[in-house]
Amino acid sequence: MLKAKKSYGQHFLIDENISRKIGYSLKLEKGLKNVLEIGPGKGMLTKYLLEQDINLKAVEADQDMVAYLYDHYVALHNKLISANFLRLKLDEIFDNEPLAIIGNFPYNISSQIVFKMIEYKDLVPEMVGMFQKEMAERIIAEPGSKTYGVISVLTQAYYEGEHLIKVGPQCFAPPPKVQSAVIRLQRKENNPVESEPKMFRRVVKQAFSQRRKMLRNTMKMFIKGDDLLNDSFFQQRPEQLSLEDFDQLTKWIVERTKE
Repeated sequence: MLKAKKSYGQHFLIDENISRKIGYSLKLEKGLKNVLEIGPGKGMLTKYLLEQDINLKAVEADQDMVAYLYDHYVALHNKLISANFLRLKLDEIFDNEPLAIIGNFPYNISSQIVFKMIEYKDLVPEMVGMFQKEMAERIIAEPGSKTYGVISVLTQAYYEGEHLIKVGPQCFAPPPKVQSAVIRLQRKENNPVESEPKMFRRVVKQAFSQRRKMLRNTMKMFIKGDDLLNDSFFQQRPEQLSLEDFDQLTKWIVERTKE
């Protein structure tokens, strides 16, 4: 009998109703057919994905789970990738075609999965994922909230977030010590952020590196000896800034570095 492994952050979903809801939760707009499931485990989501008219592939890092899936899901043959998702080149999975991502994500790498999706944002128009409730809340948090932070800004710069399902510990084996939640992320058609992505990311991370400090303190490394820091904008703390504010901040910094 397969047991969940702590090293992989595994908690097997055992609630059929929740599994079905998640399995059918991708919108797959504009003719999108390619779907990548991350961490299928024993296949609780996989079986519902296989019912649909999609081009499904799944990536699983645990060799024991890979063997189990091959034994129990014949339809997965030639569709199962035995690898660590974080090391994959997403443009190679479907020959540089767009793909949706779905999964009951291992909580110990869930934020890294989101950042990887952002890295390949031009290829990934949609994601549906199970997260620890606190992480799900951080991803879709609005400016001004205590949970608003780096992952909120970097995700929402390119994706619209939506809460779908609350999931209690009793829906898993073994039950986690936390509440869980499923969210959907859909890529924005009109990108509110015009700044170069790498610089935008640097600015956001620096701003939240000391989230209780005002920007005039945290931005000194980018803007030195400049009257701009005396502007009332820089008396704000990072959680007060909207996406547009962070975009403007990045533009100011890029302008100053060119001078």
